[in-house]
Amino acid sequence: MKNLLSFIFVALLCLHLSPTSKATDSNHQQSFEYATIRWSGRDNTHVIRPNGQVEFVGPQLAKVKRIDRVDDRAFYMNIVMNALAKEGYEFAGISNDEIVMKRAVH
Repeated sequence: MKNLLSFIFVALLCLHLSPTSKATDSNHQQSFEYATIRWSGRDNTHVIRPNGQVEFVGPQLAKVKRIDRVDDRAFYMNIVMNALAKEGYEFAGISNDEIVMKRAVH
């Protein structure tokens, strides 16, 4: 019985402190929004915006002259990252073919 009461107490405490219970609080606001750059070759690389809009950036990348012997992926992803940095984004994470950028929401 004592174990059952302890379990119930811990469960109620977890529910009270859980992030989802605070998410319903009217003062809770998202502090960051995220954009994902997805490498799919120069022509098909795209940015997934925070609102879900997908922007293919291949046409813009085709206008940039790449220096010989430079890795395509690294070069073009760097171009896109810097374009997003001009919009207030900063690096947040990376995987094999994606870079996640974030910016503060005011």
